[in-house]
Amino acid sequence: MIHLRVVAPERSAHRALELLEASPAVVNIVHLHGAARKPDGDVIVCDVAREEASVILGDLRGFGIHHDGSIAMEMIDTAMSDAARGAEKAAAGLPSDAVVWEEVEERTSESAELSLSFLAFMIISMLIAAVGVALGQPVLVIGAMVVGPEFGPIAAFCVALVARRPQLARRSIVALVVGFPAGIVVVYLATLLAQATGLAPAELTEHPRPLTAFVSHPDATSVLVAYLAGTAGILSLTSAKSGALIGVLISVTTIPAAGNVGLASAYGDWSEAGRAGLQLAINLVTIFVAGIVTLYLQRLAYLVRRRRHREDLERQAAATGDEHERDGETLGARLSP
Repeated sequence: MIHLRVVAPERSAHRALELLEASPAVVNIVHLHGAARKPDGDVIVCDVAREEASVILGDLRGFGIHHDGSIAMEMIDTAMSDAARGAEKAAAGLPSDAVVWEEVEERTSESAELSLSFLAFMIISMLIAAVGVALGQPVLVIGAMVVGPEFGPIAAFCVALVARRPQLARRSIVALVVGFPAGIVVVYLATLLAQATGLAPAELTEHPRPLTAFVSHPDATSVLVAYLAGTAGILSLTSAKSGALIGVLISVTTIPAAGNVGLASAYGDWSEAGRAGLQLAINLVTIFVAGIVTLYLQRLAYLVRRRRHREDLERQAAATGDEHERDGETLGARLSP
């Protein structure tokens, strides 16, 4: 279940209250008249089945409440209520498979910021990956994959394209375009420093590296794994199964490949650097494609569900002869698409 708190002017609040009361997937509705300050208005709190959350939120935004007031959402971990169970049964589908688009957009928007912490994690993860590649230690390479924050902007860009949010798309691309080169340059300089102080091997091939050679040897398997990882990553973000994201990060070879570009460049091994760069490009492009395709299919399912929801509202309005619908404009027609 998802808990909603709506603050709205009186007129919008009554329209929202009618909408919430009409939905069988909404329970525990509480209306506090004139209780809100800054902005002034009514307060409505309720619990919504996760499967219907995005549809209900879309309706509320269609009333302009997010402009005149506010809509807040939080997840309910435990709800001991027969009414809540009834609301979940009334909503088609399973809660674990439901996509709450507002939650996804907000979560990915926070991950797309070009912040100092983002750059720090990019640089640190590439340095760890470079050490792992140089020494042939897969444990360090895996650790770098987990530390790397690059999947956040990648997912945000996919969401931005599907949800048509150009500002989010621009921020995501800027984070990636700045983050990867910055990490590669730092790895390059750090490798030169390590060579000068004798901390780095004299030659890049000094240590056998059979367990980390995949970082700079792209093939058809690289495309398959990246596509599957991209799909799993998006599913973990859009569903309630976010714990699967760690496994996804371990499957993605973006950070190790970028770190290897800086490492091989410092040694003057341009063939190795080129292959690692190709591995990086293949992974990024494939993950983008997988993410966009997955989100597009999920968005289509949501639009179908929303259309059916609006048709149900129109039928209810016609059946009850609601006085608010007698001006030739139905409730469903006033809602945002």
